[in-house]
Amino acid sequence: MSKLYGGDFNQKIDYVFKVVLIGDSAVGKSQLLSRFSRNEFSLDSKATIGVEFQTRTLEIDHKTVKAQIWDTAGQERHKSSRESLYEMQKGQGILRFKGLGLGDWDSPFCPISFSYTVGNEVHLRYRAVTSAYYRGAVGAMLVYDITKRQSFDHVARWLEELRGHADKNIVIMLVGNKTDLGSLRAVPTEDAKEFAEKENLFFIETSALEATNVETAFVNVLTEIYRVVSKKSLVANEAESAAGSSALLRGKEIVVPGQEPVPSGSSYSCCRSS
Repeated sequence: MSKLYGGDFNQKIDYVFKVVLIGDSAVGKSQLLSRFSRNEFSLDSKATIGVEFQTRTLEIDHKTVKAQIWDTAGQERHKSSRESLYEMQKGQGILRFKGLGLGDWDSPFCPISFSYTVGNEVHLRYRAVTSAYYRGAVGAMLVYDITKRQSFDHVARWLEELRGHADKNIVIMLVGNKTDLGSLRAVPTEDAKEFAEKENLFFIETSALEATNVETAFVNVLTEIYRVVSKKSLVANEAESAAGSSALLRGKEIVVPGQEPVPSGSSYSCCRSS
């Protein structure tokens, strides 16, 4: 069970969980974030440029958790230029793009400049920016639009990207958004369920417009992250405890200055490290 906190900046935070939103443009990532963090929905939403994030503090299992949700521009609007970069990586020379606004490139999934040397440098810069977006993420919500089959078809590519950069224990939820447009559905629920089961993902369908399952989706991801983190902490504590007990049995003598070791045969006391 979760509880939303107000603006108490002095409250103790037990955990900070970074969760990333990924998926094609216009699937509703920013609206999901807005609905969860501020309970707002804008009918005049504009495409995300670059990266932004919102936070919300909740209580999970009597622990205070700050959710840091990251949102970014979708990848497919950069697809043709990005593929051109990869196609030319084996070539030589300079690849230049003129007349492009910064917004066309200011994304974790694209280089953010107008001129690049073709070759490994391009690939490495692209990966460096992408890695920065995923770095430290313990959860991910892979969003598609149930009315756009292509956005679902791209899910596998997004998942590959995520798993190539994120921690292997990251909690991933597949989210089919815009259920309020059910009459225009192009992705059967069963198709998404089958994919989620095959890839071992959590799955849910939502509507940011109607606030359907949005809270449930985020809270379920955060709760699962908490469960994973708590389990890892428990294992670490048990290992540390076992190591401590073993160290007591193998403790070293500590010689205090001015108290040199007493010759064999005499009685003395010493300390042992723990």
